[in-house]
Amino acid sequence: MRKSKFFLMAMMAGLLMGACQKAETPVRYTDYVDPTIGTGYHGHVFLGANVPFGAVQVGPTNFVKGWDWCSGYHYSDSVMHGFSHTHLSGTGIGDLGDVLLMPYTGELRTYAGQQDDISNGYASYYSHDTESARPGYYQVDLLSYDISVELTATERVGVHRYIYPGGNTPRMIVDLRAGIGWDMPVATHLRKVDDKTYTGYRHSRGWAPDQRLFFAMELSEAPAEMALFGRGDSVIAEGDSANVVKAVFAFAGTDKKEVLVKVGISPVSEENALANLRAEVPHNDFDRVLAEADAKWNKQLSVIQINSTDTARLRTFYTALYHTMIHPSLFNDSNGDYRGTDKEVYTNPGFNNYTVFSLWDTYRAAHPLYTIIDPDRVNDFVKSMLAIYDQQGSLPVWHLMGCETGTMVGNHSIPVIVDAYLKGIGDFDANHALEAMLVTSNFDDGDGLPYVAELGYVPADKTRESVSKGLEYAVDDWAIAHMAKELGRDDVYTEYLKRAGYYRNYYDPSVGFFRGKNYDGTWNEPFHPIYTIHEQGNYTEGNAWQYLWMVPQDPEGLIDLIGGEETFIRRLDSLFIIPSELNEGASPDISGLIGQYAQGNEPSHHTVYLYAYAGQQWKTAEKIRYILDHHYTDQPDGIIGNEDCGQMSAWYIFSSLGFYPVNPSNSAYVFGSPIHEEAVLNLPGGSTFTVRTVNGGEGNMYIQSVKLNGQPYDKSFITHGDIVRGGVLEFAMGPQPNPGFGLSPDSRPRSIVYK
Repeated sequence: MRKSKFFLMAMMAGLLMGACQKAETPVRYTDYVDPTIGTGYHGHVFLGANVPFGAVQVGPTNFVKGWDWCSGYHYSDSVMHGFSHTHLSGTGIGDLGDVLLMPYTGELRTYAGQQDDISNGYASYYSHDTESARPGYYQVDLLSYDISVELTATERVGVHRYIYPGGNTPRMIVDLRAGIGWDMPVATHLRKVDDKTYTGYRHSRGWAPDQRLFFAMELSEAPAEMALFGRGDSVIAEGDSANVVKAVFAFAGTDKKEVLVKVGISPVSEENALANLRAEVPHNDFDRVLAEADAKWNKQLSVIQINSTDTARLRTFYTALYHTMIHPSLFNDSNGDYRGTDKEVYTNPGFNNYTVFSLWDTYRAAHPLYTIIDPDRVNDFVKSMLAIYDQQGSLPVWHLMGCETGTMVGNHSIPVIVDAYLKGIGDFDANHALEAMLVTSNFDDGDGLPYVAELGYVPADKTRESVSKGLEYAVDDWAIAHMAKELGRDDVYTEYLKRAGYYRNYYDPSVGFFRGKNYDGTWNEPFHPIYTIHEQGNYTEGNAWQYLWMVPQDPEGLIDLIGGEETFIRRLDSLFIIPSELNEGASPDISGLIGQYAQGNEPSHHTVYLYAYAGQQWKTAEKIRYILDHHYTDQPDGIIGNEDCGQMSAWYIFSSLGFYPVNPSNSAYVFGSPIHEEAVLNLPGGSTFTVRTVNGGEGNMYIQSVKLNGQPYDKSFITHGDIVRGGVLEFAMGPQPNPGFGLSPDSRPRSIVYK
């Protein structure tokens, strides 16, 4: 039903991109983004209106019916609950959904209804036939009421345009009870400022245990009536506004009319929310806000210019790039104020404060991508993380709306900070950052971390997911060691380089896998390399086959541990060909299986690139090309697993360009199989880095040779320094492997820090 729209988009793309991008026809990158990609299957992406990294994500919310509704919306649905102002994109846990608005007509209703019966509720049916979206814009017709809804946004303000059909009383409900997934309100409030202006708050508990959101709402037309409701939908008086859970506004007359609603949010106060609203949208011009949002997205997406006639790849690429720019999200006001993890208000911090750090996912590729395309924002990310450390005593693990959720394993703000420092990004205090990392790496987090110093491993009989925790902690420790070395702290370097090698303590040569080890040194039983128990076993969302490769900081050491290059290659080959079946009760995150390789989950993301460390880069190339062609498409089910706040898409961005950061903090990117005819990275400062392919048509997946700035280049990787200095990287491709490319030990990537 969406084919006609995409056929037109394809024609536009072919005309624009195939015409050598004539200067008189500027490219509109937003034309190649389809925000519905990933709203089906297990993608869990946000659909709605926002601007890059904005605090507001205003969009549709269905009735949440399970795991696939973590963002509040799923493409399979047809019932609209309303339109809320905060959403997560691609997570495996649902939360937020703050300040839900829903226009409707007819008699007053406060009950939303339910999925199989909305006859007595304010919810509505909708159809994808009358729904559309692009960056910064969402539109849908509410079929039950014949109401047209349009949404757009600034950084801190969601803007709604409702067109009521006439014939019945036009109404709008503000439902402060409604939330997504785990989210439950604990305190709500709404008060009238004047006939068109209202402020309030919604404090809630869920995945974020103490979320405090304040809002201000301004209507283009004063309502003729306002009805307030408390718990149990009991009617309350306007003076009792502190207990308001829902409010219903009725507008005068029954003629067709347009109503504009602006909602500003703040983590600090109602006053700041109103100030945000008036600073960012001081008018009632919806189309002006939309045009500004479109311009912001076009500027942000222009950091990478793909010159290609393959319109499906253009849509897939630019939608992936768009998905990497939803989170992290601003968590401050237009005046700079924000509420810290300690719930204190901070003014004039000197940086933009951010939240939604899904670090177990995004440290692998999303954050390294930002170091290339948006280094100034990286500086703010790092300063936000260091502020969190100052407020809660440890660096963030999974930070959400000013709260530490402690979700997933590892302390992966550490490699993010180290990566920025080693690449020379930012003006943050490096010694303070090292202090924060040292404290965090020994913090008693209740997750087994203190055992690392005591035993050299995390014991399986003391904590769940012990193997995954231990392997991930080793990645962080490698990063600490190398930052300490740069800062002249040789004592710390020696200690943490040793800790980075503790991954060896989980390896059982009798079975050939990393496995759980008990406190007394015995191996944890039972053991099966494919078996997994979600959140209860020795592995996080995976099994022993998938975690055998979780040593991105030291692939050479892993090769030796397994038994040398020949054994390493044989076992890596086996990963992709043994049966894909998983036991009952395995994590649904283990998706996109090729053998036991799981593209749909992050621990596997670097694995396919490990062939290059053993001199067989061509095997990486063929598998990368298969994944790019089969696990990413331009359809609603086009993301093979949880988007995870940009990581799944960042993998695609890097891999389609032809390289990937296996070790996310050593400034090296390992070659795979580029798919674009030409990609131009528009770097800060005005320089460019261009990636070209010669003879890169279908089936020509193997690198034959490489040139860098016109000179032969025999390495199977490139450094961050080479990229940001600007230049041209040219791949000559072919249909058959060139086993000699990347074969020499001197041409392979290594576990060192590259400049």
